[in-house]
This record gives sequence, structure tokens and C-alpha cells, in this order.
Amino acid sequence: MRKRKTDRDGLFERPNSPYYWATYTDARGRRVRRSTGVEKSKQGVKEAKALLAKWKLEAHRCKHWDEAPEHSFDELLLMYIKSSQPRLRAPERDLTSARRLKPFFSGMAMSEITGRVVSEYIATRRNDVGPGTINKEIGLLSRAINWARIELDWELNNPVQGRRLREPRGRVRWITHSEAVVLVHAAQQLDASPYLVDFIRLGLHTGMRKGEMLKLQWNRVDLGHGLIYLGEDDQKNGRVSSVPLNSEAREAVVSRGRFVTKHCPGAEWVFCRRDGTRIQNLKRSFKTACTNAGIEDFHPHDMRHTCAAWLVQAGVPIREVAELLRHRDIQMTMRYAHLAPATVHAAVTKIEAITSHSRHTSINEVLTSVA
Repeated sequence: MRKRKTDRDGLFERPNSPYYWATYTDARGRRVRRSTGVEKSKQGVKEAKALLAKWKLEAHRCKHWDEAPEHSFDELLLMYIKSSQPRLRAPERDLTSARRLKPFFSGMAMSEITGRVVSEYIATRRNDVGPGTINKEIGLLSRAINWARIELDWELNNPVQGRRLREPRGRVRWITHSEAVVLVHAAQQLDASPYLVDFIRLGLHTGMRKGEMLKLQWNRVDLGHGLIYLGEDDQKNGRVSSVPLNSEAREAVVSRGRFVTKHCPGAEWVFCRRDGTRIQNLKRSFKTACTNAGIEDFHPHDMRHTCAAWLVQAGVPIREVAELLRHRDIQMTMRYAHLAPATVHAAVTKIEAITSHSRHTSINEVLTSVA
């Protein structure tokens, strides 16, 4: 193993890390080793040394003067993102939230970020985005603060607590089987997007999320058993699971296989271009297909709602639908319960039968007593 070299200032490099690392004694007398988050370079070594000097001074003040170190928002966010990014299931969402938080909070000390300041941030964002987006953004700040309290022993309050907004109930937009046929036909006419029709068929018949399909690799497709395997990093709920393929979904995957075999053999992505590169987004082509099909206000994620609606209407029990859609909370699936009128009608009919029998028995008893 390559030996680590530590200079007299306490900086060292790790072979597998692009950043300078620092070692020093904290206020409790413990030896600390931590990443500076500063990339290796001539200028970087100066920044890393300055950061290490700051940490040493804070430790000294905390030990001898009982002074709590002052931490900044920028320091917190950088350290949290750097430490958590390798294990995040959706780093893109957190990075997007970080980019929104930074213009407002950058340059502030953590002691300056009070509940009132967080409320001001919420007020500024409400003009542009909905409650769900705001909750994701301030949620990132909350997680970063809690992480620093636990992992770094920072004495911080969490001003986000109690300030999350109430989110409206998620919409349920779905299309009928006949509308789906028209949509698939419209997608087939778009020569510039040959992958779109297979994307729609797979989405409608599996309920997979857009990101799960666009990031799908061939090594997770098992046509022999009719399954698509999803790992903890492949889906929103962070679990390991599988998605069954019916004949329509299977044909969509096989169609993609024929495309790859013809144009880019060896490509790892199921949805890719002729050169084998992954398709990142198909928002424009999907919207065009919907417009040509005469379907309004329908988005890729609504195919997941459609799959759920079809399952419920076919009489599949809610709990089975929850399993198929990989919902962590069955309350999410209950949004579709009202789409099963036949099941509800059957239940009411059973009640009616019991009531009729009771009424009949009661009348007979009355007649007998009169006689």
C-alpha cells in the first residue's frame, strides 16, 4: 500500500482522492482526519493550508476559551455534498437544490440562518415554484445541518424544523386504452425519435418511472424470466426489486434490442441513439406525440398513473398494485382506489343482501307474533 505523506502543516494526499486531506487535534484532544474538499493543485494547496489553519484556530479557541467555532453555510453545504454524494440515490436532485439555495444563503454564518431567514427564502421561492420543490430545497439544508450535528459535532440549531409547506395531493392523470392506442400510433409516425414508441409501451405496461427507463442497462434485463431488475441506486425508494414484463412491455424491450444490434452492438443502454449514447431526455418528442394524438396535459410520469389506473380497473387488489409500482407507502396507491367502481359496487351489493335478509326475517317474526 502506498504510504501517505504528511507535511509539517498537517496536509496529506490520499491516492484515491482528488482532494487534499488534513489531520489535526480537535478541542477534545482527538486526532481528526478530514477532507478539505479542495482539489490538488498549486493554488489548491494554499487554500487547503488556509482551511486547515482555520480549523486549528477554531479547535484552540474552543478548547482554551470555550468558544464555539463559527461555521458558514458554504462550508456546510460543500462538506455535506462531498461526503454524501457517493451514496446518494438521487444526487441530481440535491445538486439542483444546492444551486437554488446558494445565491440566497451564500456568505452567511450558520448562526445568521434563523427561522425568519428560512421563511424569507420560502417567500421568495413561492413566486416561482410549488411547495413540493421548496420542501426539497429546504429539506437539503435540514439534512446537511443534522448531518453536521451528528458527524462533525457542530453545535447548530435547525431552523428548517416546522417550516415545511403543506403539499397538495399529487395529481392522478391517466388515459384510456383507446387513447393509448392513438398515442402509440402518433409516436410511430415520428421518424426522428424511433425510441419513443418503445418508451411509451414500456411505461404504460410496467409503470416504470421515466428515469428508471432512460437509465436502464441491458445487464438488468432478463427476458428469459420476463423481468427487469432494479437495484437500490436505480429507483426512488432505494430498495432492490424487479419489474415483471407482459407481452407488450417485452416486445418494447425486444424492439430496442433489435435497434441496438443493428446500429450500435455492445451499447449498454436500452434507450440509446445510433452511436450508443444514452438518451437523456425525450420531453419534446413526447409532447409532440401527445399533441398529434389530441391528448392534453399528459406527461411521461402520467404513464405510471395510467398503468396503476388500468390495474385497479382490472380488479387487481390495491396491495398488489402497490407492490407492482414499488410504493413504499400504500397511501400513495390509495389515490387510485376510486377507479374500481365494479369492486365497490360488489361490496355494496353484499351489504344490500345482508340488509334484505335481516328485513325479511324481521317481517316474518312480526307476522308470526301477530298470528
